[in-house]
Amino acid sequence: MKPLKGVRILSLSLNLPGPAALMRCKSMGATCVKLEPPSGDPMQSHSAHAYQHMHTGIRTLKADLKSATGQRALQRELAKTDVLLTSFRPSALDKLGLSWKALHKAYPKLSMVAIVGAPGALAEIPGHDLTYMAENDLVTGLELPASLYADMGGSLMASEAVLQAVLTQRNQDKGVYQTVSLSQAAAYLGLPRVWGLTLPKSIIGGAHAGYRVYPCKNGRVAVAALEPHFAASLCAVVGIKMTSSKTMFTPATHQAIATWLATQTRQQLNALAKQHDLPLHTLL
Repeated sequence: MKPLKGVRILSLSLNLPGPAALMRCKSMGATCVKLEPPSGDPMQSHSAHAYQHMHTGIRTLKADLKSATGQRALQRELAKTDVLLTSFRPSALDKLGLSWKALHKAYPKLSMVAIVGAPGALAEIPGHDLTYMAENDLVTGLELPASLYADMGGSLMASEAVLQAVLTQRNQDKGVYQTVSLSQAAAYLGLPRVWGLTLPKSIIGGAHAGYRVYPCKNGRVAVAALEPHFAASLCAVVGIKMTSSKTMFTPATHQAIATWLATQTRQQLNALAKQHDLPLHTLL
C-alpha cells in the first residue's frame, strides 16, 4: 500500500525524529525532498550508517535559510509542496519566516507538521530523547536506555500527523497545522508504567516468575511465560508443581526457576523452547 503516493513532502528536520518520519513517509509512497544547511545534517557525523538508512530515496539539497539565496530555494520548493516537516523551535521558525500564520497566508493549501521537544511554551526549552524519557520515569537506573525511544516514537507520531494532514487537505481543500511533541511521545510510550503494568511489584514488572530476564550458563534468557498454559509448561520443564496461578508469584518459584536456568546453556534453552512451545529468547 502506498497511501502517500502523489504527496510531496519537504523536510527541514535534522538529526533523528524528522528524518525517521520522512523515511516512513517515503516508504508510504511520498515524494520526499530535504533541505539541509551547508554544513549538512549532524547525523552524518554521529552515524553515517543511520543517515544513509534514513535518506535512501530522499532528494537532498543544501540551502542556507538565513541567506537570500537560501530563502529563494526554500520558496521554490514550498510552492510545489503538500506537507512541510520541521523540527525547529517556534522562535527559530519565526526568524526564518516560517511561522504557520505566514506560511498559511502564502500557501493556503500547504500543511505543516512541526516536531518540537515539548508542547506549548515548553517548546522553547532545550531537551533531547534522554531528558524526555527521564521526565516520564523511563530512565530507571544509571544506564542509558537501549534505544532512542522518544525520538523514534516522535517519528511515528509525525508520520501519522502527515497522514492526518493529507486526509484533512483532501476533505477541506486547505492546509492544516499540527505539532508533534517528543515529550508527549515519551509520555505515550510510558503509559504502561503510569498504569502500573511495569512497576517492580506488578505482574509484568518482575513479580511473575515466568516474565523476567534470568542469567543462564553462558548468557541471559528473557522468559515471557505469562499465560497460564505457558507458565504451566515452564514449571513442568523446570520440575515445579504448579498448584495455581499464585505459584508463579512465590519466592520459592522465582528461586527454583533462576537456579535451574543457571544450569542451562543458551543452545539448550533454545532447543527446549522449540520442543515445549515456550516463549523465551536467549541473549549473550
